[in-house]
Amino acid sequence: MGKPIPTLDWLHRAPHASGLDRIEAYFAGFAFDPHRHDTYAIGRTLFGVQSFHYRGCMTHSLPGTTMVIHPDETHDGRASSVEGFKYRMIYVEPALIQQILGGKPLPFIPGGVTNDPWLFRASEVLLQSLDCPIDPLQEQDAMFDLAQALSNASGVITSRKTFDYVATERAREFIHSALGRSITLDEMADHAGRDRWALSRDFRLLFGTSPYRYLTMRRLDLVRSLLAQGQSLVDAAMTAGFTDQSHMTRQFRSTYGMPPSRWVKMLGR
Repeated sequence: MGKPIPTLDWLHRAPHASGLDRIEAYFAGFAFDPHRHDTYAIGRTLFGVQSFHYRGCMTHSLPGTTMVIHPDETHDGRASSVEGFKYRMIYVEPALIQQILGGKPLPFIPGGVTNDPWLFRASEVLLQSLDCPIDPLQEQDAMFDLAQALSNASGVITSRKTFDYVATERAREFIHSALGRSITLDEMADHAGRDRWALSRDFRLLFGTSPYRYLTMRRLDLVRSLLAQGQSLVDAAMTAGFTDQSHMTRQFRSTYGMPPSRWVKMLGR
């Protein structure tokens, strides 16, 4: 007997933990449009073949491998097997990796899929069934192992520090304190004590995306939380600081590869 084939796409989310979003999903065919988000997407295919375009190539994820999508890298998703594909994924903020590594260029895994055994083992706890709650200390230990495994798998050796991690972290904290209003790079630079263009370069290096896009993503985080609580699209958009619902929808689709209405439907709301 083969595996039963689900007939409808679905998506489940685990309760949100600090800096970590855990999902499990099934897609029968087309999954999502080209999109990008400012977090690492680290996961594994549980059955079937998950295919996606990544850095100009078509990549295939099969059971037994680990997917590592770098922050702000465009990718899509679709099934390349008749049974569709099921997968688990965690979305990890680059800032969390930085806090563990102590300020290094973000680890990059070429190709988006790796057979690295250390990375596979290190991600095991965080990619376990969503039915299994993770103890906070267990999660923190697992995140430390994951960050070290990512750094090891990337193979990058930094011989000379050419960035200011402390100033860039101050700028990131400033963004979180000002989500509800417009801010400028000059304000961030004044708060961080760093030249604005040097700060902009450091932010991209250390957190994987631009300051403005980081701000947009934090607003989208709020939108998803509000939608999951049952708020309407327009109310969620207004509360999160977008100019209107259509503005939020464009940003949502660009980030997650689907409109927010489909995302809400897949949650079963």
